[in-house]
Amino acid sequence: MSSILIVSDLHVGDRGRSDVLRREGIAGTLLDAVERVDSVVLLGDAIELRNRPARDALAASEPFYRALGEALAGKPLVIVAGNHDHTLVERFLARHDEPLGLEQRFTPKKASDLAAALAEQLGSGADVEFAYPGVWLREDVYAMHGHYLDVHMTVPTFERLAIALSGRLALDRSRPWNAVACPDDYEALLAPVYAWNFAAAQSGRTGQGPAGGAANRMWRTLRAGRSGGLRAQSLASAFPLAVRALNAAGFGPLSAELTPAELRRAGLLAMSEVVERLRIRARHVIFGHTHRAGMLEGDSLPEWLTPNGVQLHNVGSWVFSETLVSGGDSESPYWPGGAVLIENGGPPQLLRLLASRPAAQLSALRAR
Repeated sequence: MSSILIVSDLHVGDRGRSDVLRREGIAGTLLDAVERVDSVVLLGDAIELRNRPARDALAASEPFYRALGEALAGKPLVIVAGNHDHTLVERFLARHDEPLGLEQRFTPKKASDLAAALAEQLGSGADVEFAYPGVWLREDVYAMHGHYLDVHMTVPTFERLAIALSGRLALDRSRPWNAVACPDDYEALLAPVYAWNFAAAQSGRTGQGPAGGAANRMWRTLRAGRSGGLRAQSLASAFPLAVRALNAAGFGPLSAELTPAELRRAGLLAMSEVVERLRIRARHVIFGHTHRAGMLEGDSLPEWLTPNGVQLHNVGSWVFSETLVSGGDSESPYWPGGAVLIENGGPPQLLRLLASRPAAQLSALRAR
């Protein structure tokens, strides 16, 4: 039986260096796992294209991807685009004539010039194919990055608000902005936001990264609340009023609750909604995007099941976030180094390949 390793949210080339695969001695752990399987899937955000020009991101990612190509040694590699590297499939999406299904496979050249450049970095050691918006790994296992869930998120992130604005400006006003039923509907909402983010990054100004920036600063301030300074207290008081106003203006549904439990719950409910709206008939659906691995020991099984009984699996990320990983706790669900292994016809297995690594090896702040 064949074995498949799925990893997501590598964000290689991040300007803020939150991507742990460029830390000394870290990439070898993933490459060893690659050598032990028959094929590999990069499930979105393989390269960070939203906070620096693409040429700089490619230059920064090249050492890792050359090493990955050597480790693959001719094995199949499927790359699925996410929200931070959506531009990798720009040419395919612009030229496809038929409605998008759950899986389209195509060559790097048909994907985009950036995809072809990434495939060139991988060299002849990899048999590279792109897939979008997801990929069937078995008849009962489907995998996608998971960025479609942002349409249904109740946590008012900047990206979630931009998506709602995109829908209200660009789509038919006779129906709700989030009335989506197929991949093309999701793309109509999301692609303009991603295109703007990518275009802004080409200016060389620091944009949105995977583990930093304005969103995380806002998160830290709001979480501090009454225990923080005057600014944190004022913001915490005003935040529920702002959320109420956004809901009244038609940008909802949004919630003012900002806790780790709410982040997990909202993300899983949103992904369940994607599975139901796209009618994904699988026993298992694997996704990334939220950087929150699961399910983990202590998680509630019902939260990880859709209304129709589909088991959700989140592969986690390879990004170290000082905001989400507090105190260097390797038990954190946001600890980097997640992967999912499928082998011998069994269910997907969650791996935590960097669980034994200390925070000092992974933190971008300490690395500096």
